[in-house]
Amino acid sequence: MRNTVIQAARSCPTELAMEVVGGKWKLVILEHLGPGTLRFGELQRTLPGITARMLTRQLRELEADGLVTRTVHAEVPPKVEYALSDRGRTLEPIIAQLRSWGEDYRAVLDE
Repeated sequence: MRNTVIQAARSCPTELAMEVVGGKWKLVILEHLGPGTLRFGELQRTLPGITARMLTRQLRELEADGLVTRTVHAEVPPKVEYALSDRGRTLEPIIAQLRSWGEDYRAVLDE
């Protein structure tokens, strides 16, 4: 189903980008994965307010879209790690610009 949604958005590059990274959590997840690999629980602790179900869903979509890699280590209990893929790393400058814009806008609101 994810491929169908992506295919439908291909005619407009902005719509396609928003389909891949839009929503409340995806860019924030990508930002938190920027410094390095995190386990599911570590990532969830950095995102207060997100449910385990929503985090799982967002990570699956980001993985399906090639922005996040998921590595499962054969241990008991299972160890699963998430990291930005090379494609995901291409979003780092955009995320940094959005963060900077948000900081500037917050300063305006605080005046």
